[in-house]
Formats: sequence, structure tokens, C-alpha cells
Amino acid sequence: MTTQDLILNLEAAGLDAPQIEQYLAYGQAENTARQLQLLSRHRAALLDRVHQMEKQIGCLDYLVYRIQRRPAAPHTSSRNGGTTP
Repeated sequence: MTTQDLILNLEAAGLDAPQIEQYLAYGQAENTARQLQLLSRHRAALLDRVHQMEKQIGCLDYLVYRIQRRPAAPHTSSRNGGTTP
């Protein structure tokens, strides 16, 4: 993998410029353990965001469920002054 391909992959994974620079510096120093640690921390942060978004989706689904099971409101008609018979 070329350095450019590596950088593109790291960007696609959501790492910011300082993280990418640090990752590359660890590579230059042949510090694979630190590279793996950096990637692991980033993965954990992404997973935390996924879990937060799952909670938000659950809240939205609950609101939709509550609205859908609510009894239908009576319809108003403009023909008889806005009231239903």
C-alpha cells in the first residue's frame, strides 16, 4: 500500500489530520503497537457514536409508534362551520 493509499484509507475511516500524522510518525518509528492503539481508540470512539445514534433512532421509532397508535382526531369540515356532525 502506498503512503497516499494509506492516507486515503485513514481519511475514509474518519481520522483527522493530526491523527493521521501521528499514525504515520508511529509507522516511521516502526511502532506498530502505538499504531494499533491509535486505531483502536478511534474505532472505540466511532462505536460510541454509533451507539448514541442507535439510541436516537430508538427514540424516534418510539415517537412514531406513539403517534401511530394514537386514536384518530375527529375531522373538521368547513361545510358546517368547522365542526363535525
